[in-house]
Amino acid sequence: MAITRDPGSSGASEIEELREAGWTDAQILTATEVIGFFNYYVRMVEALGVEPEPEMRRDPHVWPDLRSR
Repeated sequence: MAITRDPGSSGASEIEELREAGWTDAQILTATEVIGFFNYYVRMVEALGVEPEPEMRRDPHVWPDLRSR
């Protein structure tokens, strides 16, 4: 979540924690790229006002809207 909310807050200590948990540098890079891509994609979709297809609508009981937190 830190990458999403405040990308500049992540740094060497977070990367080291992932390494200590067994992540490789390649896995850390891939995760960061995926997170960055989805952040870009969600912002683009929201900026354009794209509405999801009916079958993709959020069920608030299963998938709560975290933006209100």
